[in-house]
Amino acid sequence: MIGYIIRRLIQAFFVILGVTLVVFILSQLIPGGEARAALGPKATQLQIDHFNHLNGFDQPLWVQYWHYLLGLFKGNLGYSYRNNQGVTSLIAQRLPKTMVLVGASTLLSLIIAIPVGMRQAVRRNSLFDYTVTGVGFFLYAMPAFLVGELLILYFSFDLGWFPSQPPSTASAWAVFTQPQDFVLPVITLAALTIAGFSRYMRSSVLDTLAEDYIRTAKAKGAGPRRVLYGHALRNALLPLLTLIGLTLPAIVGGALITEDVFNYPGMGLLTVQAAQNDDIPLVLGTTLVATVATVLGSLLADLLYAAADPRIRLGGD
Repeated sequence: MIGYIIRRLIQAFFVILGVTLVVFILSQLIPGGEARAALGPKATQLQIDHFNHLNGFDQPLWVQYWHYLLGLFKGNLGYSYRNNQGVTSLIAQRLPKTMVLVGASTLLSLIIAIPVGMRQAVRRNSLFDYTVTGVGFFLYAMPAFLVGELLILYFSFDLGWFPSQPPSTASAWAVFTQPQDFVLPVITLAALTIAGFSRYMRSSVLDTLAEDYIRTAKAKGAGPRRVLYGHALRNALLPLLTLIGLTLPAIVGGALITEDVFNYPGMGLLTVQAAQNDDIPLVLGTTLVATVATVLGSLLADLLYAAADPRIRLGGD
């Protein structure tokens, strides 16, 4: 297990290194580079040359890339000229808010999807199964911005139950102290995953109930509830646990759209604003953070799988 984790961490390091190279190359392809983005379209060539010299952008590309990597190892993601602030500090302010939003929506998705998927499997081909499947496909096909806009129109404008957007000055933990302000963003983000999670749970429970050990448990006189919750549930959760880790990047991507719709002050809104303002260092910084989340999500999926089933020995140990 330890050897597997070490190998995966090494692989993650090289993946992230490759992403930094790709992102660095893309930044070089932008017309005018960071100088034009920082100084504006009216900057003279003399001003651009002076800016490039001060920041080392007139050096060979491999030297620039080396300095970029050294800055990353020191926790320096660059400097946002638009915000007149370091990228690291900007991300540090917004990232906890996105993590809370993603965590709350994922937890809500699991609380709803697991029992719904189990009930669908137990009542297979019933009216309930068909209804939930139809609703699930409908939600799965809807884009995040449309779900958010519909919720705002109905629950904020028509009924007035919830605000259309959380307060911009709210802290990361305001989702617990002021839950009414965050109901709509959490539900919007959760709607993107509930359909998929419940569908996977239904399929997994059906496969598990067909196993030999389930038939043996029934033959020994175990009741339906004991068979379902005592024998089938844990193994049925294995594919879902893997799916949680693998869909983490998609959830974070959905948070980007959701935060933009609700003007939620997290990483997603920060990325959108950076792209609109041609804030290249900030875009690169948020891209790297999203990449790390993707790699860690894949590693988390494998570790959860092994933790849920002790019979699994990762890495051939």
